[in-house]
Amino acid sequence: MNKVCPCILTLLLVAFCLDAHAAKLNVLFVAVDDLGNVLGSAGQHGIKTPHLDRLAASGVRFDRAYCQIPLCNPSRASVLTGLRPDATTVFDLDRHFRDAVPAAVTLPQLFKNNGWFTARVGKIYHYDVPKGIGTDGLDDAPSWQQVVNPKGRDVTDEKLIINPTPEKPVSAALSWLAAVGEDTEQTDGMIATEALRLLEQHQAEPFFLGVGFFRPHTPFVAPQKYFDLYPLENIRLPQAPANDRDDIPPAAFAHNNPTPNYGLDELTCRKALQAYHASVSFVDAQIGRVLDALDQLKLADKTVVVVWSDHGYHLGEHLGAWQKRCLFEESARAPLLIRAPGAKGNGVGCSRVVEFVDIYPTVTSLCGLTPPNALPGRSLTPLLDDPARPWDSSAITQILRPGGGTPLMGRSIRTERWRYTEWDEGRAGAELYDHTTDPEEFTNLAGVDEWQEAMQDLQQRLRAKASGAVPQTPFKSARL
Repeated sequence: MNKVCPCILTLLLVAFCLDAHAAKLNVLFVAVDDLGNVLGSAGQHGIKTPHLDRLAASGVRFDRAYCQIPLCNPSRASVLTGLRPDATTVFDLDRHFRDAVPAAVTLPQLFKNNGWFTARVGKIYHYDVPKGIGTDGLDDAPSWQQVVNPKGRDVTDEKLIINPTPEKPVSAALSWLAAVGEDTEQTDGMIATEALRLLEQHQAEPFFLGVGFFRPHTPFVAPQKYFDLYPLENIRLPQAPANDRDDIPPAAFAHNNPTPNYGLDELTCRKALQAYHASVSFVDAQIGRVLDALDQLKLADKTVVVVWSDHGYHLGEHLGAWQKRCLFEESARAPLLIRAPGAKGNGVGCSRVVEFVDIYPTVTSLCGLTPPNALPGRSLTPLLDDPARPWDSSAITQILRPGGGTPLMGRSIRTERWRYTEWDEGRAGAELYDHTTDPEEFTNLAGVDEWQEAMQDLQQRLRAKASGAVPQTPFKSARL
């Protein structure tokens, strides 16, 4: 029998490993904290986001992407496990998903198990902000081979933050700071710097890199130059009819913010809105640094880029709703951008209804991996090739209220035309909004006889999808 030279075997093994690495796409997984639907490319709010707009122009921006729960910890747990909140049983800011699903294989964990280098910089799983900055927060050790927790001057400068409601912590208030110093001194600037370092160090092997930015979560902190982009005289609060709240169930508004506009005057609210805009542009600049690095390292053509926010964000809509924890469009809908090498739909926006539980199966499908268990989401890869294709889907978003000692669940279903929401299965009120005529959800049609059939169909669909069941009969209304 002929013997093969050990040197040749070594060379063949190296070549095999290089080919295997070359066949694997990288993943850049970018999470932004409390980023509402304010991207410049979406034509809203006049906020300057040139780098996210650049990504949208080279990928697919999903304009109707809905989180499963508009609160940081449960939303992130849902995205990273691919499970709905009812499966993770994470509804608040303190519970870890592994308490309920200890054997869950998270999205980065699946990549790690299949030979990718996995690392996290900043906030991917939940952290308290700002007190958790620089710690591991509610991180998940099985997900990563390496973690980095930068802590910038925004933490040490906390005493300088303007908080017009001092009875509230800065994390839950409309609080802000126009900071001195450079981008790279802030935590998010440091996160971008560490991401660049990891990209350079691991460019020769397949990687899954989670990059999590803390802004624009309150306190709204950004260098002064980003505030200068938004002159205060140009800042306007959202408008709504004077009777907008009259037909909305009380449970619809966040229990931790019962007073419209926090009881603040218009000028103070405009200053807070200016600070939010500044924080968004600041984070956009840091994302731009990371995208530039992909280009400079010649990694863009073999890297799937996903940018998402944990939920949407209220900026004064409905006569003074701020932040999250609501089931209105502003809170339930959140930015989602995906750029996949070779996708035919790159550069085109998608208006189909998708959910954040779709992120896990989409990323795994693009990279040739199979989730270890059945997941409720569906891969969005067909929409990446044809964003306008027919897509029969709906999205479920939910939130838990304390309910005066008895927890009260709100659930909402969004179709291309409708949003239907019920509180405590309707016992605490219901909402129905027709987005063809009322995109700002000003008129609740739940009590209008003309729309009872549509509402009943949506109710059936909501309860079936939330339970994981499939409706046994077709929906009667053709107007969904």
